[in-house]
Amino acid sequence: MKIAVFDTHRFEREALEKANVGGALGHELSFFEPMLTAQTAALAEGFPVVCVFVHDRLDAAAIALLAKGGTRLIALRCAGFNNVDLNAAGEAGIRVVRVPEYSPYSVAEHAMGLLMALNRKLPRAYNRVRDGNFSLDGLVGFDLHGKTVGVIGTGKIGAAFTRIAKGFGCRLLGYDAYPNQPLIAETGIEYVSLDRLYAEADVISLHVPLFKETFHLINAEALEKVKPSVIIVNTSRGALIDASALSDALKRKRIGGAALDVYEEEEDLFFRDLSNEVLQDDVLARLLTFPNVLITAHQAFLTEEALGGIAGTTLGNITAFEAGKPLSFELKA
Repeated sequence: MKIAVFDTHRFEREALEKANVGGALGHELSFFEPMLTAQTAALAEGFPVVCVFVHDRLDAAAIALLAKGGTRLIALRCAGFNNVDLNAAGEAGIRVVRVPEYSPYSVAEHAMGLLMALNRKLPRAYNRVRDGNFSLDGLVGFDLHGKTVGVIGTGKIGAAFTRIAKGFGCRLLGYDAYPNQPLIAETGIEYVSLDRLYAEADVISLHVPLFKETFHLINAEALEKVKPSVIIVNTSRGALIDASALSDALKRKRIGGAALDVYEEEEDLFFRDLSNEVLQDDVLARLLTFPNVLITAHQAFLTEEALGGIAGTTLGNITAFEAGKPLSFELKA
C-alpha cells in the first residue's frame, strides 16, 4: 500500500525500511519531515494510509482533510494515542491502529539511567573532568539500596522498572488501578494509595498513559505531599506533571530533583535542533537552570530493539488492514 509517513526522523526511516524488507511486503513508503496537522494533511492526498508519531496532531480538522484525500487508515507508530480524535476518525470512516507495546526495557532502563545520572551527578562530574577540574565537592549522591521507590503504573514498562529497582535492593511501593499480581509475587511490591506513596517514596517513577484522570497527576497539591528529598522520574507522558508547579517546587527546594525524558509542551521542541535559536518556552528554560534537574528529549524508546519492534508492528498492522484481516491493535472511540 501507499503509505505517507509523517514527522520522519532518520533513525525511524532506517527501521521502517528494514522492516519493509526492501519492499517485499509490497508497501510503498513516502517520507515527509513535517508533522501531520490540519496545515499539512493535504500532503497525504492519494495515500490510503498515513503513519504518524507522538507529536502529530490528528484533530477533527486534520482528519476531515485526510478523509477527503482518500485516507482510510491511521497507523500510529507509538503506544500513546491522546493526539488522535478517535470520534472524528470513526465518523469519517478512518480506522486507527497503534503499537501497544515494544521493548519495555528500553524505557525502563532509560528511567533508571536518568535516576542514576541525576543522583550521582554524572553530567556535572563528566563536564568537570573534561575541563580539568577533578574536585568532588558538590557531587555527593545517595545509595539506592534500601531506599523506597514508588512506581505509579505497573504495566509492562512499570513492571520492568520495578524489577530493575528490586535488583538495586529497593523497597517497592506501587499504585495502579489494576495491581499486577504476578509482580507482587516476583518483587514484593506493595500496592498503596497515592497519598501513602507520595509520603514514603524516596523516588517516584511515572509509567502511566495520559488520560483525563492522569493529566497533571503530579501537581502543586501532590508536590506538597512528597518527601522534600524525593526525586521524580518521568519517561511516560509530559502532561502527567504540571511543569510550572514542578518548577516552583524546585525553586522552593520542596523536592530533591527531577529526571525527565518528556515535557508537557515538548511538541514544538523535541526531535529538532534548536541550538541556534532562542528558547521560547520560559518554563523549560527555567527547568534547565536547576542543577538538580536532568532532561533528555524523549529518547527513552530509542534502542535498536524498540525501533525494530515499532516498525515491525506498524507495518504488520498495515498489512493486516490491506488483507482485510482483523486489526488486533485497533483503537475505537
